[in-house]
Amino acid sequence: MQREKLGSRLGFILISAGCAIGIGNVWKFPYITGQYGGGIFVLLYLLFLLVMGVPTLTMEFSLGRAAQKSPVKLYQELEKPGQKWHWHGYVAMAGNYLLMMFYTIVAGWMLHYFVLTATGQFHGLDSHGVGQIFSNVCANPGTMIFYTGLVIIVGFLVCSFGVQNGLEKITKWMMLALLGIMVVLAINSIFLPGGSEGLKFYLMPDASRIQEHGIITVLVAAMNQAFFTLSIGMGSMAIFGSYIGKERSLMGESVSVALLDTFVAIASGLIIFPACFAYNVNPESGPPLIFVTLPNIFNHLPGGRIWGSLFFVFMSFAALSTVFAVFENIISCTMDISKMSRKKACLVNCILLLILSLPCIFGFNLWKDVSILGNGTNIMDFEDFLVSNIILPLGALVYVLFCVSKNGFGWDKFVNEANQGKGIKVARFMKGYMTYVLPVLIFIIFLLGIINYFS
Repeated sequence: MQREKLGSRLGFILISAGCAIGIGNVWKFPYITGQYGGGIFVLLYLLFLLVMGVPTLTMEFSLGRAAQKSPVKLYQELEKPGQKWHWHGYVAMAGNYLLMMFYTIVAGWMLHYFVLTATGQFHGLDSHGVGQIFSNVCANPGTMIFYTGLVIIVGFLVCSFGVQNGLEKITKWMMLALLGIMVVLAINSIFLPGGSEGLKFYLMPDASRIQEHGIITVLVAAMNQAFFTLSIGMGSMAIFGSYIGKERSLMGESVSVALLDTFVAIASGLIIFPACFAYNVNPESGPPLIFVTLPNIFNHLPGGRIWGSLFFVFMSFAALSTVFAVFENIISCTMDISKMSRKKACLVNCILLLILSLPCIFGFNLWKDVSILGNGTNIMDFEDFLVSNIILPLGALVYVLFCVSKNGFGWDKFVNEANQGKGIKVARFMKGYMTYVLPVLIFIIFLLGIINYFS
């Protein structure tokens, strides 16, 4: 059976960026940028994105394009007989399932909040009332099952139409709409009375904030954000590498994806910080910012229901773009292993994920006393820890080592694959850095992530 292909370069870049763009871009990047020195942090982030994120992304794209297989079968095409690199393929596939077991819940929250905002459910509520709505959402398993189920069913329905007619067509328009909505929201926030103070906090370099946290802490935070923002390490990008031709070199494509991902991250701060400062709200990280602070702001904003609805449409698109991309990875792995048709693979995985998402949903209500990682944690925290702190960094390390090792794909084969076509090339002088320095940096991220989490 001939492998499906993406129809255009724009589709490839938008889908790959859509996979990388997620909720973390919207709340985490703006928050840690403000926390760790504003403009200085942005420059450090861009530096690490260039020296770590782009090379690793290039490697994952290259392996996918060279193998023309899903991540679960990628190594069998490229490794030498008797080698064990392919074990990582099964870990990567499991990581995709694990990610969707909790990320579909977050996407469901976004859809639910769009409905709540558009129907005026926040109108007239004080800050306590707005906060109570999020508590009520989490406490109601029926509501969470409905919206999570809606995300899962819509996601597999889109993917069931194929790579070009389903995934590419829908994601392309959704991503263009997302970018357009972001620009409108950012302009509105910037021109709010008092919004300029938020811009200063966000983008003006502030050495005192670096001194407060320490330069090492700031460097590690920038390194972490640059590395994890591209969702490298469990085949989410390798799959799209397998769907493209040889017309463009892959480092150039990696730069394009990284720039689009960064644009969304920076623009998110242009939406959030001016609005927070205009209404004297202290921006917080995580769910409180999205589900408590911002609905309070929209409540007091002229035309707030419209702006709030637009914001949660944007958030839904950001979440769904990741869901669609990872679902495609899961479907492709299933098809490669079982030889199922695409539609059957979609149906089987749809039922499977409807079931697998239940523990995370119940972790907020019926099983809220289950704290695998200690007091104050829930099942979502555990699933997120496994993906973010274990599977992604170690998976990225395996991809890098496979590309540079003589006992793997090998440097020469990697460079030949990556450099086919027009665009930015992998230079030969990069060999020493990508062979010896890059793996060490990734392993440091893994170690620091574990240490920071438990400390």
